Amino acid sequence: MSKEAMFTMKLEPELRDAFMAEAEASHRPASQVVRELMREFIERQRQAREHDAFLRAKVDLARAQIASGQYASDADVEARAAARRTALRAKAGGADA
Repeated sequence: MSKEAMFTMKLEPELRDAFMAEAEASHRPASQVVRELMREFIERQRQAREHDAFLRAKVDLARAQIASGQYASDADVEARAAARRTALRAKAGGADA
């Protein structure tokens, strides 16, 4: 990969000194560490956007289902769960869970 672009930034001298010392301690050029940090940041941002889009789609679907009447009330869910528990207990030989 060609490294032709320059990137200049302002930062506190203490931060620069600490960063340069850690890069040297890891036996890597500071520019390599910065590139790795940039790549990691880009990947985290991409994943966060994808996750947000996934959640928005799930919420939109749930809202559409509610608007069209495709949902179960709390009482319905509780009744189904109770029936399932009863059936599972009966299958298990009546042992209390």
